[in-house]
Amino acid sequence: MRKLFSTGYTNGAVNFSMLVLRVVFGGMILMHGWPKLINFTAKMNSFPDPLGVGHKISLGMTVFAEVFCAVLIIMGLLTRLASIPLVICMSVIIFMIQASKSIPEKELPILFLAAFVTLLFTGPGKFSIDGALGK
Repeated sequence: MRKLFSTGYTNGAVNFSMLVLRVVFGGMILMHGWPKLINFTAKMNSFPDPLGVGHKISLGMTVFAEVFCAVLIIMGLLTRLASIPLVICMSVIIFMIQASKSIPEKELPILFLAAFVTLLFTGPGKFSIDGALGK
């Protein structure tokens, strides 16, 4: 019971928490990106283009972030680098795509943004490929 109210922590607990964060949020964003990858040709002409680079390129950048960067985050490989496109993607969704919506309607991308910013600052933890390589 005393440990439940303690403010102390161990490195093992932090590293395990980073593993859980990577796998859960990486897996969840991968589930959002996979249908976009599978249906790329069907979606490429109607996908939102908030940056003005074209629908196909916007979809390609989103698929890159939500699929390929998500897989890197789950594995813990190049985690900080892989989190940058996801931070940008979630920021575009929050501040451009859903700009006129209320906070409760933006809840999911805000949660994703918080998780990926956390990974950007903390890194993947010891239980990762980066951790095994000593990066």
